[in-house]
Amino acid sequence: MAPRFPTEEYAGRLERLLLTMKDERLDALLLFAQESMYWLTGYDTFGFCFFQTLVVKADGTMTLLTRSADLRQARHTSIIENINIWTDRANADPTTDLKNLLDEMDLLGCRIGVEYDTHGLTGTNTRRLDNQLQSFGKIIDASYIVSRLRLIKSPAEIAHVRKAAKLVDGALDAALPLIEPGARESDILAAMQAAVLAGDGDYPANEFVIGSGEDALLCRAKSGRRKLNKNDQLTLEWAGVSARYHVAMMRTLILGKPKARHIELFEACQDALQQIEPVLTSGHTFGDVFDVHARVVDDRGLARHRLNACGYSLGARYAPSWMEHQMFYQGSAQTIETDMTLFVHMIIADSDAGVAMTLGQTYLTTPEGPEALSKHKLELIQR
Repeated sequence: MAPRFPTEEYAGRLERLLLTMKDERLDALLLFAQESMYWLTGYDTFGFCFFQTLVVKADGTMTLLTRSADLRQARHTSIIENINIWTDRANADPTTDLKNLLDEMDLLGCRIGVEYDTHGLTGTNTRRLDNQLQSFGKIIDASYIVSRLRLIKSPAEIAHVRKAAKLVDGALDAALPLIEPGARESDILAAMQAAVLAGDGDYPANEFVIGSGEDALLCRAKSGRRKLNKNDQLTLEWAGVSARYHVAMMRTLILGKPKARHIELFEACQDALQQIEPVLTSGHTFGDVFDVHARVVDDRGLARHRLNACGYSLGARYAPSWMEHQMFYQGSAQTIETDMTLFVHMIIADSDAGVAMTLGQTYLTTPEGPEALSKHKLELIQR
């Protein structure tokens, strides 16, 4: 197996990173986010649940410090040539190995950036890391350097995004014939995931969401499955995934005759999403998107039933979440640019009435405006 992208693609990404490191006056960057390592080198593993880091020097030198279990994984999937192994043993502290490695790389006393805000660096390892590096040099929180670079997708990345879009539609197409009274949530979920995998897709970075009845209001994956009733509501949130790139969708479907409250909430979701689409263009911010969402929903008297965020950037991500750092919430100054993949979701949960409604899809930003990455229309699905 070779890395998922051509060598020149990785060379371009490294060049962009090195320019940013120069602007930040960083002599080295310690990458702990698995998606950062994947984006930069192709290194593809779930071994980030243990301690590992990719050291990137300002001269472009890269060295991976990981466990023996991931040695072949790194060789097989990435362009990384320098791989150091720390040894599993009782009371092992791999941050000691990292300090020695940095010393060998002549980084003592240098300005070093660290990706702190990631699931790839636990609290325990952060304490160990800071203890080892406190007298080593100037340590900078560089959590979002690669994250920001990953926002703009290259043509090669967009090709995988488009494949993921076909897979997300295929998953819904596989589910729809099964959604009827008496259907099991487990069968629906199995059909959706099977459609993605059978289409040569990947597992998603987090579980698909499925919930019916009262659980349709949860909007989170949970243990336990039920059968659908004659009159029911079913919330689904799922993603197509290609080469780790995600395209997500969200829908609340109605079995039987929808309640008047279902119709009211759907119209609010649909109106908000349609008014947001013109804002998904250069010159606007992520905060602007949220403001439109809040205004439309709040003007309908639904403020206490909505969430405080309405979507986020998508890309190549690893467990436990397919969400990027950049989200649509109040005050976000992140600008919208061409070639971003953005998931916008409307979620309204009326717990008093026990009524749920969601509506969401992923867009690719283009100079002509946002392109919806789904063939399915923004309509209420009734079964």
